[in-house]
Amino acid sequence: MVLRRLLSVLPVGAPRLARLTTAPAAREQPLASPRAMPELGAAKGARPPVPAVDFGNAQEAYRSRRNWELVRSLLVLRLCASPALLARHEQLLHVARRLLGQRLFDKLMKMTFYGQFVAGEDQESIRPLIQHNRAFGVGSILDYGVEEDLSPEEAEQKEMESCTSAAERDGSDTSKREKQYQAHRAFGDRRDGVISARTYFYASEAKCDAHMETFLRCIEASGGASDDGFSAIKLTAVGRPQFLLQFSDVLTKWRRFFHQMAAEQGKTGLTAMDMKLEVAALQESVAKMGIASRAEIEDWFTVETLGVSGTVDLLDWSSLIDSKTKLSKHLVVPNPETGQLEPLLSRFMEEEELQMTRMLQRMDVLAKKATEVGVRLMVDAEQTYFQPAISRLTLEMQRKFNVEKPLIFNTYQCYLRDAYDNVTLDVELARREGWCFGAKLVRGAYMAQERTRAAEIGYEDPINPTYEDTNAMYHRCLDYVLEELKHNAKAKVMVASHNEDTVRFTLGRMEELGLHPAEHQVYFGQLLGMCDQISFPLGQAGFPVYKYMPYGPVMEVLPYLSRRAQENSGIMKGAQRERQLLWQELTRRLCTGNFFYRPA
Repeated sequence: MVLRRLLSVLPVGAPRLARLTTAPAAREQPLASPRAMPELGAAKGARPPVPAVDFGNAQEAYRSRRNWELVRSLLVLRLCASPALLARHEQLLHVARRLLGQRLFDKLMKMTFYGQFVAGEDQESIRPLIQHNRAFGVGSILDYGVEEDLSPEEAEQKEMESCTSAAERDGSDTSKREKQYQAHRAFGDRRDGVISARTYFYASEAKCDAHMETFLRCIEASGGASDDGFSAIKLTAVGRPQFLLQFSDVLTKWRRFFHQMAAEQGKTGLTAMDMKLEVAALQESVAKMGIASRAEIEDWFTVETLGVSGTVDLLDWSSLIDSKTKLSKHLVVPNPETGQLEPLLSRFMEEEELQMTRMLQRMDVLAKKATEVGVRLMVDAEQTYFQPAISRLTLEMQRKFNVEKPLIFNTYQCYLRDAYDNVTLDVELARREGWCFGAKLVRGAYMAQERTRAAEIGYEDPINPTYEDTNAMYHRCLDYVLEELKHNAKAKVMVASHNEDTVRFTLGRMEELGLHPAEHQVYFGQLLGMCDQISFPLGQAGFPVYKYMPYGPVMEVLPYLSRRAQENSGIMKGAQRERQLLWQELTRRLCTGNFFYRPA
């Protein structure tokens, strides 16, 4: 069975512990575990208050920047706020390159957009900036920002070839995947409508190996430049996306099957952790469907697998497809349209199974390298039709590598309707199995693309209805994780946000919960070249804060620069605060005769 083979090659992590009989369900304010209370009770009383941070103090915010850097920031951010200029920026760059020649064009870019948003061309050239920022309390998240320059047609062709099996392409097998998890040519170019995330397209297994080597060099560079760095990876860079689509389809159908059983027991409308099914009723429902014999079904729901509570929650349900159970051969679910039982997985060809194994092996190599050099690894979130598989594979890596401390960080996109369920389930899974939870919270990078795809293909929009709903979801997820950190000193979270209100919310909750920055449980993250008025005051006050720092040759990071300009446009249209603070500090220096300011 394919899924048995799949899970058998996943890294073996911490032993799966017996189910908690008092598992908190959708706790907005979780209770501390008994083992955590004594040590925390003694320690919290002696801790100093959380330092105050002033995001309006321009002098402190930019004391790490020389005058010409302030001028560059003002120029670049002003240009990014011009819709007319951005609409023609690609043509303008092309003309400038032809008129100036490659050498002068590179210098112009380094003086402006490239210098603002990119750390340097290679591992050596980025070291001075990393060390400079570190001296002012700001760390680095390194990412090699090079992208393949493909036309939309080339991108669509690569996507269609890599997201369908050989059997599907030759017509001998019709995909049973739901529409959301099938490849659609109209959305083959995954870059379309995405302004803040790098995109990889599958070419070959050799290309995936090359991407892995690039990630390894990035991890080594991060480890060599500091002792507390991060490095970012994308799973679409290290394997065939067809596997991610198929596995995501499996996981989604299996979860939906649970919710169908919950509806039969009158448990609808609850959060994921509140939804608990009675084992006896569940056994009866599964038996009536003819999925397996009653003896086999009773063997699935034992004290060893589920504990003694007499109920099954979504984590218990998901664990049933583990290779340790006998359920894998019965992986079928009812089709809501036909009412027929269907297998969860389309059959894999031998080569495709091999590609799946290689993807998992590459992930293991990257995690081991990160462990070796002391770098935390952030697995970026991607489109919703890939994300269930990406999150599941990341969890498997966390089981193996997050034993003593969080080495692998999963990313949660809070513009998704199910973000809170995803966060609470994973926090609870880490508790039960005894590994260290590590998360990065973002709002999300694919909103426009996801909405359009859902509307045109015909499935439910996975995105929260409004921006305000997304803000509320972000704060809800963050609050839950911060409560967990209060009682679990080994759990960590990165608040990856340029939203000043969100950062203030985090600082306020840290004060209320007694989470001091010296404990290094809460990290903050912003992009290089953006929101220095948030990053540097945090760093100088002692909070762990990081800049996401891409690097690479000028011409090869132009696609990245294009998106940075567009993203700044979206941010800067509604708020001129950063430019106002930059101008305020530059004016202060000039008026006081400080024409040649040197950071100290």
